[in-house]
Amino acid sequence: MKTVEVIVEHAGNNLSAYIEGAPVITVGNDVKEIEKNMKEAVELYLESCKEMNIAPVEILQGEFTLKFKIDAATFINYYSSIFTKAALSRITGINERQLWHYAAGVHKPRKQQLEKIQKGINALTEELAAINLL
Repeated sequence: MKTVEVIVEHAGNNLSAYIEGAPVITVGNDVKEIEKNMKEAVELYLESCKEMNIAPVEILQGEFTLKFKIDAATFINYYSSIFTKAALSRITGINERQLWHYAAGVHKPRKQQLEKIQKGINALTEELAAINLL
């Protein structure tokens, strides 16, 4: 089964998402809503193709799963109510000022910086998942 990437971006007061190469786009207030709306949008598109007796775009033919991807600026801004730039700096090892630049779109992080952010998020996820409250 192939994986189809859904790109999630910051869109003012909400989020938007699209599949490159497919006429499917959606918006939502949070990531869960984006996931739900995108699945519905893809289903509607595929149903429309079937009703009109046309083939869907190649990327949405056959069996696939959706993989949601978010860029660094969107991640930093979307989760800013949970992670301060200082906290994100501590878990990633990236200078707080640099994180501000990423969030504002002044700079795009290099691949190495994206990997540091991803590694920090993954480490925090594992640590939190291991906690059992009394």
